[in-house]
Amino acid sequence: MDISAVELTERLKNKEQLTIIDVRDKLEFATFNLGGLHIPLGRLSIEAEELDMEKDEELIVICAHGIRSKTAVDVLKQSGFSNVRNLKGGILAYRKLNS
Repeated sequence: MDISAVELTERLKNKEQLTIIDVRDKLEFATFNLGGLHIPLGRLSIEAEELDMEKDEELIVICAHGIRSKTAVDVLKQSGFSNVRNLKGGILAYRKLNS
C-alpha cells in the first residue's frame, strides 16, 4: 500500500513516531533525508532479518522516485513484515510538496 507525500508530511508535522526506511544509496541519503533508517536496497534482504521491530509495525519505505521502494516493500513482505507502505513519488514528491 502506498502513502502519499501529503499524508507523510502531515504525519511528520504531527510528530508521529514513524519508522522510515530509506533504500537510496549513501550519497543520495547524505544529500537529503528524513532521518529514517538507511538501508540501501541491495542490502535490504540481508538486513531485514536483523531489524529489531515487530513484524506488524508500520514501515514507510522511501527512495528517490518510489520505484526502488516498491521493490523494497516486496523484500520486506517476503521477510514477514505485513504493514509496509511505499512513499508514492518518493523523496522528489515530498520535497516538491515541502519546498
